[in-house]
Amino acid sequence: MEKKRQPIGVFDSGAGGLSVLKELVRLMPEEDFIYYGDSLNAPYGVKPLEEVRQLTYACAEHLLERGVKEIIIACNTATSAACKIMRGMYPDLPLVGIEPAVKPAAQNHRGEKVAVMATPLTLHEEKFKQLVKRYEDQAVIIPVPCPDLVEYVEKGILEGPELEGYLKDVLTPCLQEGIKAVVLGCTHFPLVKSAIGKVVGESVRIYDGGEGTARQAKCLLAAKNLCTDQEKGHICFESSAPEKEAYYEALYRKAAHIDSRVKL
Repeated sequence: MEKKRQPIGVFDSGAGGLSVLKELVRLMPEEDFIYYGDSLNAPYGVKPLEEVRQLTYACAEHLLERGVKEIIIACNTATSAACKIMRGMYPDLPLVGIEPAVKPAAQNHRGEKVAVMATPLTLHEEKFKQLVKRYEDQAVIIPVPCPDLVEYVEKGILEGPELEGYLKDVLTPCLQEGIKAVVLGCTHFPLVKSAIGKVVGESVRIYDGGEGTARQAKCLLAAKNLCTDQEKGHICFESSAPEKEAYYEALYRKAAHIDSRVKL
């Protein structure tokens, strides 16, 4: 197969990266994608750092065996833990990680309070601390650890009183501090954006990094002259827990508003 027509690989600890896949397909509908979710080992955000690194390497190797031309680490935790190391491991591979959309939130809410919802490991990692330091002179950044929110998405609980009760528990302290924005620092979280919006209210703006990641992925492909010449791409869903593959497709269709009769 000509390299230009090889697929783009996207992976996450589970279903969360589907929020990034949606943005990638919107920007590059002509490309083929393989989405790989490591639901067998989800969630990553509460695991030890070295374990997350090994799991991340394994996901990348799976996609490379499938012949991808670019890899998107559609997981904030995996990006924080392993992206920099992987760029050294695969110097010729276009490799894109994701980071919380702190920059636009801080720039749009100067002097105000911005909450960053993320997994405990993402918030603990040096990459996040450096990100906060970069913008702390523009806004007050408040980390909000959400250790259990990934599990809700993996179980398919995307709305309802149980989820909203959990969100109220984690968000009430920063809401009482008068936050003006919430950054979704985990790719699972945009899938429950509607529930988060109900809890924080219309006056609090919500940010996620999926769109910026998609733009970067396209730029990297163009720089290496790897953009496809085909007109319409397809998506393949894979998982370390194969029984989850149908769920990924259904959740992607819901997030992207695609009817079940339309071929992906």
